[in-house]
Amino acid sequence: MKNILRNIEGDRAIWAIVGILAILSFLPVYSASTNLVYVVNNGTPTFHLLKHAFLLACGFLIIYAVHKIPYRYFSGGSVIMIPLVIILLIYTLTQGTTIGGANASRWIRIPFIGVGFQTSTLAGLVLMIYVSRYLARNKDKKIMFRETILQLWLPVAIILALILPANFSTTAIVFFMILLLAFIGGYPLKYILSVVGTGGLILALFVLTAKAFPNAMPNRVDTWISRIENFTNKNAEEGYQVQKAKIAIASGGLKGRGPGKSIQKNFLPQSSSDFIFAIIVEEYGLLGALVIILLYFMLLFRIVMAAKKATSIFATLLIIGVGLPIIFQAIINMAVAINLFPVTGQTLPLISSGGTSIWMTCIAIGIILSVTANKEKEELTESEENPLAILHETIG
Repeated sequence: MKNILRNIEGDRAIWAIVGILAILSFLPVYSASTNLVYVVNNGTPTFHLLKHAFLLACGFLIIYAVHKIPYRYFSGGSVIMIPLVIILLIYTLTQGTTIGGANASRWIRIPFIGVGFQTSTLAGLVLMIYVSRYLARNKDKKIMFRETILQLWLPVAIILALILPANFSTTAIVFFMILLLAFIGGYPLKYILSVVGTGGLILALFVLTAKAFPNAMPNRVDTWISRIENFTNKNAEEGYQVQKAKIAIASGGLKGRGPGKSIQKNFLPQSSSDFIFAIIVEEYGLLGALVIILLYFMLLFRIVMAAKKATSIFATLLIIGVGLPIIFQAIINMAVAINLFPVTGQTLPLISSGGTSIWMTCIAIGIILSVTANKEKEELTESEENPLAILHETIG
């Protein structure tokens, strides 16, 4: 352990924030897991706590391993991963497994350890790295839309098309983050608007097709439409999950009911994952919620600072591409819990239970730390070559 701590590199603040979020997740997960015990009849609270601890331990090993890889290797790795991700998505779409009642075509089961793996999460991460690579390599070139279709937008379109049938919310989030990354990376705005229009047209055709042939994809499109209608129509009857989440939050008050004393955890589906923020507010009140929000805000600040200090265009885009989705996902999860956003099924990063979400977030954190570690090594090399560099940087 001492050797591992001695070899930890990168932004220490990010390490600390991630560690604190992981530690704070144990009590809410342990408390909320009683839903799985008494309602779903699955294991015991201790079993789910140990499982969560195992997933987090594996996650931190992932962070450690990934942050030791020079970040430039992720550029070529994304090109290799694109066809593998497409194969995985096709397999998941046709052979997926039902996990906790979730849509079967979202998951595959990892052999031996019994953990469900949501391939769309991996696909989104790979896409962000791939787009960062493309934008960085073409930063100084005059971009022509037709020239970017095959190399940039075709892989994006194929992967998003494979995610869409089972997971509209993930598709929308990844698409939005890619557009944001493209804008930050200098891709012309008029072309981005063309992509948005094309994407909207494809989505409309997909919905019309699904409505015309309902047996091909039972309930999915109807579920999307009903969630949006229930959210936009204030006179519509609220969904069961939204009602229970609002009751939980209203019951929390300023200081909350206390650890483990949530009542709504016994009624709220996915209380340990999608709606864990509502349980946190019920048990720890507004003060507990503010602590969680502050930690994510601090993580966002460190991500932005790391991107600003990066020494290459690819490094900057890479940090933004894999870092901002973590914060965006956290915002969406909390917004859903307080009924500011339609139900999406997005987890709270590093706090919600679930293997895929934790591990993919940890890979993203490891990539960010890899970039910051490289920056530290460059600064160390410069200071060794020029001892006055540190004094100059301090004064400047």
